[in-house]
Amino acid sequence: MATGTKPLVLAKILWEDPNTNHREEFLLAEGATATIGRSDSNDIIIKEQRVSRQHAVINYRDGIFVISDLGSANGVYVNDVKIEQPFPLAAGDVIRLLVPEMRFESAHVDAGQMDSTTLITMPINTGRGVLTISTGPQDGHHFYLVRNRITIGRATSSADWEICLQDSSVSRPHAALELVDNVWVLRDLGSANGTRVNEAPITEKGRALRDGDVIAFGNTMAVFRVG
Repeated sequence: MATGTKPLVLAKILWEDPNTNHREEFLLAEGATATIGRSDSNDIIIKEQRVSRQHAVINYRDGIFVISDLGSANGVYVNDVKIEQPFPLAAGDVIRLLVPEMRFESAHVDAGQMDSTTLITMPINTGRGVLTISTGPQDGHHFYLVRNRITIGRATSSADWEICLQDSSVSRPHAALELVDNVWVLRDLGSANGTRVNEAPITEKGRALRDGDVIAFGNTMAVFRVG
């Protein structure tokens, strides 16, 4: 986003805490990604015990906002239907995280006149990034991408890769991340159980990652964030 330009607000998430009756509104600008969960590291924080630490992510893909489950314990429901794949959101959709409910609405707001409303914008691509694990023993762990090439594999006593995952479904090694022209490209390294991005399998040819992409290394899931 160019310096000095106002973000184009396209949608909003409305949530009312049933315990306090406090109403929160989150505006989503074009290109925004919003993670949802119990952990303080999320963009939308819901302190409810049945909400996972990293529960779901909403990101902007090809002109629409899409919600994905991050392998949560209790699932993500849209209009009372449990989603199994990334799901495109439409105005009026009700998002439910087992109990807490949020409403997704369209919005056209002047970003300079928002008062205390939370605005979530497209992150600035610095050429770096982070993977946050959302399932398994390392749930909530952040792996910061500080080298230009990073190998991911199962944690063993002899492992020499940069990201070691404590998951027997992960191969030794499993996948590799490489920074190419300021974009992270993920490649599978012939793993036994495969690597998926937003539920789509990838190969050794690789796939360029976008902010908010959900990655599965075997049974381990992670969300990719830029910046």
